[in-house]
Amino acid sequence: MTLISANTQLTKHHGLGNDFLVTFGLEVDEASRSALAVELCDRRRGVGADGLLIADDEAGYAGRMTLFNADGSRAEMSGNGIRCFAQAIAMRTGSLDDQRILTDVGERLVSMSPTDDPNVMSATVDMGAVGPLPEPVGWAAVQCNPDRPVAHLTMGNPHSVVGVDDVSVVDLADLGGRVPHVNLEIIEPGPEPDAVTMRVHERGAGITEACGTGACASAFAALQWGLVASSVEAVTVHMDGGSATVAIDEADRAVLTGPATYVATVSLS
Repeated sequence: MTLISANTQLTKHHGLGNDFLVTFGLEVDEASRSALAVELCDRRRGVGADGLLIADDEAGYAGRMTLFNADGSRAEMSGNGIRCFAQAIAMRTGSLDDQRILTDVGERLVSMSPTDDPNVMSATVDMGAVGPLPEPVGWAAVQCNPDRPVAHLTMGNPHSVVGVDDVSVVDLADLGGRVPHVNLEIIEPGPEPDAVTMRVHERGAGITEACGTGACASAFAALQWGLVASSVEAVTVHMDGGSATVAIDEADRAVLTGPATYVATVSLS
């Protein structure tokens, strides 16, 4: 790797198959961080990941999280990424105490607990409020059937959620490629009464196995559309890589719970 000093260490983690590299104390400028993300996340010529998480010291916080997607673009927030980021910090400190993490969309609180697998922790994240988003530029290119429910929402990053009959038959790569500047989620109800099934095409990464902010947006949309009863305590969101739960309170704040899995430590020379 040409952009960082020798003996730099990364840890690799995933949240339901949505994988990230985490590094600490990377003292290079924004352009170099972006270029490094492209280099490291390449699955054939690099280490391989959906994104690079950079941890910086920040007074009063466990750390400041900056996320660069695999294509080098900077992303405001990631629900799976912040769980992986918290796990990386917990591994360094040896503590599963709650973490206040500063992100590009503000402070997020992460609570962690161990599991039977020492490489896996469960984490709950206060993800902030789900809000409305104007229709994205170029949305007409998706050619969405006007009878289908659509919600354009923000979790600090942009989401478009579309209700479909069967997520497995949708050409998600084609549709997501028409609005690459938006995270596109398609959802169908069930199979349980308190659940939806979701697939996602992420901005800057393409189709991924899971998306935490997308799960929050999808749970919110499902509740608004009546796909899930408003009386449920949390919506289970089934994704290609596994399932997470999302609770939406009366102020439209989302709380996301799911695993973070440590994969490996990589030393670069």
